[in-house]
Formats: sequence, structure tokens, C-alpha cells
Amino acid sequence: MKDRKFAPKGPRGRAKPFNRPGKSPGRPAWRDRDSHTDGPVILYGWHTVTMALQNPSRRIRKLTLTENAARRLAEENIETRVAPEIVRPQEIDRLLSPDAVHQGLLAEADPLPSPDIETLEQQGMVLVLDQITDPHNVGAILRSAAAFAVKAIVTTARHSPEATGVLAKAASGALELVPMVTVQNLARALTALNERGFQTVGLDSEGSEDLSEVALREPLALVLGAEGKGLRQLTRETCSVVARLDMPGEIKSLNVSNAAVLSLYVGASRLGLMKR
Repeated sequence: MKDRKFAPKGPRGRAKPFNRPGKSPGRPAWRDRDSHTDGPVILYGWHTVTMALQNPSRRIRKLTLTENAARRLAEENIETRVAPEIVRPQEIDRLLSPDAVHQGLLAEADPLPSPDIETLEQQGMVLVLDQITDPHNVGAILRSAAAFAVKAIVTTARHSPEATGVLAKAASGALELVPMVTVQNLARALTALNERGFQTVGLDSEGSEDLSEVALREPLALVLGAEGKGLRQLTRETCSVVARLDMPGEIKSLNVSNAAVLSLYVGASRLGLMKR
């Protein structure tokens, strides 16, 4: 790793290695969660790395720590699982972008497997993301999904950020708690959910009724579209209901991650999940 830096910018939210002058472009440092490669994902930050260390389904390949981080792990009885490399904070700074808050922990790990949509539990809630590409937003959505015990997040293989780097940091450990189902075609995935008894509710400002007035039932799939574009036409047509979030203030729209947490709260409250 000493010949490359990782920046949380690039196509599809992927961090890319900076190449030294005169070098040909390098291969991506890691791959999609759904891809069947041996490429590692990059995890940094206290919650992100410690949750990965405590997840038996996550294979850790390499762990780089500062002395302070190593001491804190020992004090909190968190096993490193692999022999860590102890470095100065500047060494981790050098491997990441200048704005990356790593707190002295950097890990390379295998991607987590992407479950099949047919294996999802037919209870509770799932979230479906229609081409939401900002890794900060998807990470924040993952964190909210973990807080509301969402069973899974369904996203597309293309036009979505990879489960690594910035997204993992924004999720603050939620990657280890909420399965991510990667599909090739979202309309077909929604059709499969409909056939399995899910109520698929798309969130759109042009929805026919407010979400709080929809007769919600389990299992519930809430479908969120990208900021600006919203839900694609075929996605809207495949949902069983298209609803809106009515706001009392002058601004009627929300950032997609905020819309996600509000819709999850409405869904969990209406389904009685808050009392479980």
C-alpha cells in the first residue's frame, strides 16, 4: 500500500489510487460488493473498523493502526483478528484523502456477500434505492436503516456507490448490520418483491397521497429515488403505491437521506415496529 493514496472521489463514489508521474493508470483498489473478485474494500474510522472487526462474516486482510488506536482496542477488549501494523498517524494520512477522518484505524477487508432478493425475510421493512449515487447519502441511509432494524437495502449494481471508503465511513459501522442486496435490474427486483407479498411504496413529491395516510402493511419496501431525478418512470410504475412526504414549511423537499429517515419513522410507527 505504500505506493498509493486513496481518495474518496471518482466514478461511482470509488476511491482511486493516485498514480505517480510516468506510471500507467492503476487498477481500482477495490471492487463492487456484488462483484466476485478478491479485491479488498477500504475501511477507516473507529466505528467503521471496530464493527468490521466484530463481524464474523467480514474477513480482515490487513489492519493498520496508530499506537493510540491499538491501545484503545486493547482497553475495550476488541480483538484485531490479524496482526496489525503500527504506524504514525501521518502514514495513514498519506494513504487517504486529506479530509478523511480515520482516528488511527485503516483496514483492508473482503467485501461482504450480497444476499439474493428471494432470501429476504417477509416481515418488517426493506429500503430500495433507485440510482442514488452519492456515497455520503447512501452511508447516512445505511446508518438510519440500522437504527430502524431494516432487514436489507436493495440497490443496483450500476449507478450506485461501492460499499467502501466514504460510504463505509458515513455508515459508521452500519455496513456490518444491514445486508445490501445488489441487483442488475431494479424493476425486476421490485416485481419480485411484489410477488413475494411486499407492499412496495415509492416516495415521490408527485405521489397521490401523503405517506402517513397510506394503509401500510408488512412486509414493506420503501423506494427512494435520486435527488433531482427522483424515481425513474419504470420504477414508479412497478411500485404498488407512490406516496409523498408532505412538509408544513416553505421548503417542501428533503435531502434523500433525511427523506429516508422520515419515511422509516412513519413506516415503523404505522407498522408498530417501534414497540418491538
